[in-house]
Amino acid sequence: MSNLRRAGALDGHPEWETALKEVDEDWNPSWSADWQRHYAALRELVAEEEGQAEVLPGVTVHGMDNGKWPARQRTPKVWQALTDGQRERLEQPGITPLAPAPEQPTRASTTFERAWRPSRSTEPAQGSVKVPRAHAELLEDRAEVRLGVWIMNQKTRRAKLATDKLPALAAPGLE
Repeated sequence: MSNLRRAGALDGHPEWETALKEVDEDWNPSWSADWQRHYAALRELVAEEEGQAEVLPGVTVHGMDNGKWPARQRTPKVWQALTDGQRERLEQPGITPLAPAPEQPTRASTTFERAWRPSRSTEPAQGSVKVPRAHAELLEDRAEVRLGVWIMNQKTRRAKLATDKLPALAAPGLE
């Protein structure tokens, strides 16, 4: 088949192309032959099913795992990358895209929250937020936060910080 898909391979033989289209209208798809092989195997597998068929991972056809393949095609990232023709073919046996995962609200990193809390609590006691680089805080859960290193990292990465972190850092006097 790959030889017949080459440009000019059917020149002078229009009957070959007609015969190939009778066997499978997608004999020469615009997408990869590997994708078409998986789809053809899936189509063959669910041809006699009524309604939406569920193909579980591990079900193989012609040595291909046609259980994992449809699940992978349904993921939002892969589904968006498919052509319209590929999506139409997948929808015929009832394969539809999964709903995209809800976006998680962005929140401060755990390190930021855990390290910032001690610096705020030590501010009144020490009178400033000048913390030596080697300073470490022991949290209630017995976790140690190297606060001095964290503050130095915030200063050197100032340009990359989220806009909500800059005022939080400046409020107690951190430059």
